[in-house]
Amino acid sequence: MNISQLAKAVNVSTDTVRYYEKQGIIEAPERQENGYRAYTAAHVEVVRFVRGAQALGFSLAEIRVILPQVARGQFGRSDIEQQLQAKMAQIDAHIRQLQTLKTELKATFASLTCAPDRPVSTAHSTATDSGSGAGAARTRKTFTKPAAKSPAR
Repeated sequence: MNISQLAKAVNVSTDTVRYYEKQGIIEAPERQENGYRAYTAAHVEVVRFVRGAQALGFSLAEIRVILPQVARGQFGRSDIEQQLQAKMAQIDAHIRQLQTLKTELKATFASLTCAPDRPVSTAHSTATDSGSGAGAARTRKTFTKPAAKSPAR
């Protein structure tokens, strides 16, 4: 099958197929006499595996490590379980990080004391390292009042 047929079979773009090939995710197919790539059913299986792993949150770098073991038949159930447990631990850590960030956002929102129509400047906010990894900025509770306008003459 050609690249467009492969792409259609696995519901990706031809650019995605080319990218996977360039990144070494899928093996380069043989070329036909006309120079077109000749993909096989094995390419379809690999792309489906990659898309499924990506849907579960695995990066292409993580998938690239797993694929050779899968291709050699050296990736068993215990390996899959280990990879899935590691991914779940990463997701749990990310959830905790997002919950910390949400708490910081709520605290920042609650600490706002200036009128809604007052501007906030960078001089009146600070970036804190709260451990959330998000580099959230915390606005100080006080703001400078804008300079009084001179009366019109």
